[in-house]
Amino acid sequence: MKTIHALLIVIFLTSLISCKKDDPSTSGNIEVETYIELLKTSQYDSIQLPAFTEQDIPALLSYRNETHRITGFPPNPISSMYLRDCKLGIYVLWTIESIRAKAINSPYLVMGFPSLNPILVVRNSSEFIYDDSEESHQAAADAYFNWWNNNKEKDFDEFKNIDPLADTDYKWH
Repeated sequence: MKTIHALLIVIFLTSLISCKKDDPSTSGNIEVETYIELLKTSQYDSIQLPAFTEQDIPALLSYRNETHRITGFPPNPISSMYLRDCKLGIYVLWTIESIRAKAINSPYLVMGFPSLNPILVVRNSSEFIYDDSEESHQAAADAYFNWWNNNKEKDFDEFKNIDPLADTDYKWH
C-alpha cells in the first residue's frame, strides 16, 4: 500500500512540475492586440515573430503610425547589427512584411524574419543609409496601407507578390 501511495504522490508531483504557464508570446497563437501590448511593455519573450496570417493584416495596420520606441522585440539572429530600439509602427510593418514574405516564399526569409533588420534603408544608394526619419516611416506606413486597401477585395494570392515599398525610396534592410 505504501508503494502505491508513494507512486501516486510521484505521479501527482510530476504532473505539477510538467505543467507550464500558457505564454501567448511563445504559443504561436497570439492575438494582434496582445502582441502589441507585449511589445510595448518589453514582455514579448519569443525569439520569433508570431505566426500571423493575412487575416491579421488589418489589425496590424491599425498600429502602423505608432512612434512609441520599443526595446523588447525579437531580432533576426543572423544579423550582425545590434538594434537597441525600434519604432513600434516600423516593427509592425516589418511583421506584415513577414506575412507577405512567407506567402511568397521569399529568398530573404530567414527563420520567419523578412529581412536582416526592422529598419528602412534608402533604395538605390551606393552606401548603407539607415533612415529612421518621420518621413521614411510615414512613406512606409502609407505604402503598406495603400497596398492592402487597394487590394483587400482580392484574394491575397493575387497581390502578395506586390512589394508595398516598390514605389517608395525605401526598402527593408
